[in-house]
Amino acid sequence: MWVAGQGRFHWDNAALITAVLVLFAIGPKTKRLLLGALPFPLVAVLYDTMKIVANVGVSPSRVHDCDLRALEIRFFGVTIDGRPATVHDWFQAHSTPLLDCLCAIPYGTFLAMSFACAVWLFFRDYPAMLRFTWSFLALNLAGFVTYHVYPAAPPWYFHQHGCDVDIHAHAYTGPNLARVDAWLGVPYFAGMYGRSSSVFGAMPSLHVAYSFLIVVSGWSVFGWPLRFAAVLFFLLMAFSAAYLDHHWVLDIVAGIAYCAIVASVARGVSRRFAGPEPS
Repeated sequence: MWVAGQGRFHWDNAALITAVLVLFAIGPKTKRLLLGALPFPLVAVLYDTMKIVANVGVSPSRVHDCDLRALEIRFFGVTIDGRPATVHDWFQAHSTPLLDCLCAIPYGTFLAMSFACAVWLFFRDYPAMLRFTWSFLALNLAGFVTYHVYPAAPPWYFHQHGCDVDIHAHAYTGPNLARVDAWLGVPYFAGMYGRSSSVFGAMPSLHVAYSFLIVVSGWSVFGWPLRFAAVLFFLLMAFSAAYLDHHWVLDIVAGIAYCAIVASVARGVSRRFAGPEPS
């Protein structure tokens, strides 16, 4: 009730809770679906309630901004007009409407793609669905903890504010997605990022982690066309994360690493608690 009174609880949270109660009440098959799908509403509620502790452990002196950019240049830097720079600097100087719209696709559909993967796995390989959805929740928990242990400014923040850290800054779509919103005539991405719990949550890139999790979790179940589509979606997401000025390449690498670790742990736990093989 306190969360609702603080304006942290939205109609979609209520819809998710209602769906959970309905699935629980109908019967055994829907309860099985509920167990597999439960991480999604848990993540949604967690995402909104994280705003309550948005600045816990976050202070101007602890936010990694220019030091992270320097590390980015050291490992993944490019040279522009004879000066060291990042690929983001080059992308922002050479952005195009076509690439803006292309890269908006994975950013606008990652939740739908994750849910579609879960549904596919529900019908084809239920244990794989459980590993996928609960790994999805674990990734978010790991990401949210990292945001407070290692608060990191995204590239767009540096391009707007330089090295001046303001912990009260508002989340932003980035210039590319803002142009897509203007082209669509609908503030789709502005609304999405308006609900963001933290500006300084660039490390790791959960967008990349989600898309890589689809590849890892579905590989053994997907046929070659779906494998190709999943890998293409992942690669486009990784490219988009940098092109849209949302994540450093280091964030992208971290997102892949987080996913690999979580997926490995989930598979180990699944094997540990799996029943005996049918004879």
